[in-house]
Amino acid sequence: MSDFLITSAEFIVSAVLPEHYPADDLPEVGFAGRSNVGKSSLINCLVQRKKLVRTSRTPGRTQLLNIFLINGTFRFVDLPGYGYAKVPHSIRQTWGPMVEAYLQGRPNLKGIVLIMDLRHPPTPDDLTLWSWLKDRGIPVIPVLTKADKLPRSKWVSLAESAGKSLGVTSRETILFSAETRQGRTELLSELDTLLTR
Repeated sequence: MSDFLITSAEFIVSAVLPEHYPADDLPEVGFAGRSNVGKSSLINCLVQRKKLVRTSRTPGRTQLLNIFLINGTFRFVDLPGYGYAKVPHSIRQTWGPMVEAYLQGRPNLKGIVLIMDLRHPPTPDDLTLWSWLKDRGIPVIPVLTKADKLPRSKWVSLAESAGKSLGVTSRETILFSAETRQGRTELLSELDTLLTR
């Protein structure tokens, strides 16, 4: 297990277009998931800051690429949540091109943490993004959040079911809880591997 530590984290910029991205060559990891899946809480848990990334009770609130400098040496990129019907159609239409431009055209990108809710099977949107990333050779770390909301006895069967949908073994998924910090060490280890490739 890695002894990878996060010692500093700061917000840098909210971006829409490539010209808004930081211009240097620091490596980046993107965080993607449907709205209300616990993405902001997961990032806050990783960096051990309660409010680095704003959490909202209203799904779909993140509508930009929010970029954070970590340890002064790499970046986390919080991608807009997807799949929330109540977000205005005009905003939903901009998300696809904005995220796709980042994922396809960003040489700094080392990989994506794809965040899904352990309590539910991967959604069609989750599976579409997973396949899209895999087809383009972009490394993906599948994380199943909100493990604390379920009895431990259900974890294995649900992780196996999610893994089957994604075409991976349950051991290739990370069970995570921002509340209990379950899976934090494992995810940091995976991020360390990703960033040092």
